[in-house]
Amino acid sequence: MPNISEILTLPEGRTLEFKQDLSSLKPIMKSLIAFANTAGGTLIIGKRDDGEIIGVSDVLKAEEQLANAIADHISPRLMPEIEIASYDQVSLLVVRVSHWRGPFFLKSQGEEEGVYIRLGSTNRLAGPEMLNELKRAINNVSFDELACPACDKASLDMKKIEVEFAKVGKKVTNKTLETLKILVPYNGKLVCSNAGILLFGKSDVRREYFSNSEVRCARFQGESRKDFIDQLDIEGSVLDALAEVPKFIKRNTQVASSIEGVKRVDIPEYSPVIIREILTNALAHADYSIQGMHPRVAIFSNRMEIESPGMFPYGYTLENFFTGVSHVRNKVIARILRELNFMEEWGTGYQRICETCEKENYPKPIWEEVGATIRVCLPSKSTIKPSAGLMQAKASHDLSLRQQEILSMLQGDEPLSTKVIGEKLKTSVAGRTLRKDLQFLLAKGYILMLGKGRSTTWKAVDI
Repeated sequence: MPNISEILTLPEGRTLEFKQDLSSLKPIMKSLIAFANTAGGTLIIGKRDDGEIIGVSDVLKAEEQLANAIADHISPRLMPEIEIASYDQVSLLVVRVSHWRGPFFLKSQGEEEGVYIRLGSTNRLAGPEMLNELKRAINNVSFDELACPACDKASLDMKKIEVEFAKVGKKVTNKTLETLKILVPYNGKLVCSNAGILLFGKSDVRREYFSNSEVRCARFQGESRKDFIDQLDIEGSVLDALAEVPKFIKRNTQVASSIEGVKRVDIPEYSPVIIREILTNALAHADYSIQGMHPRVAIFSNRMEIESPGMFPYGYTLENFFTGVSHVRNKVIARILRELNFMEEWGTGYQRICETCEKENYPKPIWEEVGATIRVCLPSKSTIKPSAGLMQAKASHDLSLRQQEILSMLQGDEPLSTKVIGEKLKTSVAGRTLRKDLQFLLAKGYILMLGKGRSTTWKAVDI
């Protein structure tokens, strides 16, 4: 666990927030509730929005006030660890909250209206879909294994099921459909599970119940979403998307060539192995309970983005993903994809992606939680040149596209002020967001902070 000095240099995010003092308790209660419901987190009191560490006066009294407020305002009973930490001759309150069975809520708003979750660095009131997902997670039930009551076996494309399983040398019986939870019991009869419809439902049935499973693909001109070059909406099942999306990507990306010995070797702009891993995970772990959100694939001149509806599962963090800890959102879909050899061992996908990047000299993809969506950005191989900056290549794993833009901007000889950096960004951002990005780059060792206060400037570290 990082020490207090390291934590103070990090930007706010899914598991970290700073508050100046206890003058406004309700936002603090919301943060603690959101941490407990989502993935745990740390709240530090005594740091201002501008980054200045001011500490907490009469810290023992503040600690008692905070403990009483938690008991009075949060239900069920939440018992975080509250510590007093010293930093640069001031005292801070450090509140560590574990992810735990809830859902926790603000008493004044009630159990249905007072549940908060963490999206990025913000606290959001959990709407009906997110609240249902949270309750399912607490009960260890996945959305895809729930019954779709109006759909029985006649709603399934049995020919498709037989063909797909025949590819891996397996025969399908009624027992197979029950064992794999394609069919599940409901009120004394067998009906389709949500996974059964998503994977093998007849077209009209799937469109009626899961129109949000349609994968929307687009190729844009340049680096923004302004002008389309090509577009395709894949209306088939999850399995159809796994077959058709790579074809769309292939026809909209470049292939270079090199000569090895006497043979010509094609080098695709994006590794098919990496695309397969990311796309399979995006579709297998999408939150199909969220209506109106679709899996998306967007191809630009300098990158490709694959988006999956749904935030990271409750209790799961990006760090868990990087270390190989597995958390399956859709248990039935994931199991069937394993049976059909689309997926291998859970938790090993990221390792295979890293190995492929290292072996084939591809830049590492960047994972981001953007609102209620997981986005994976794959930088184009053609944009990463050996002389274009070891710093950028090293940072591609750690940084968002905006942070990479800031880092590139600071490569010049002259340091830049925060104001100038904000003016130069292609897309304007709030001052607070920009300061978070700069503090994160500083903590990672990519940039230097020169001067203090309003005279502060920033410069990339020489390498």
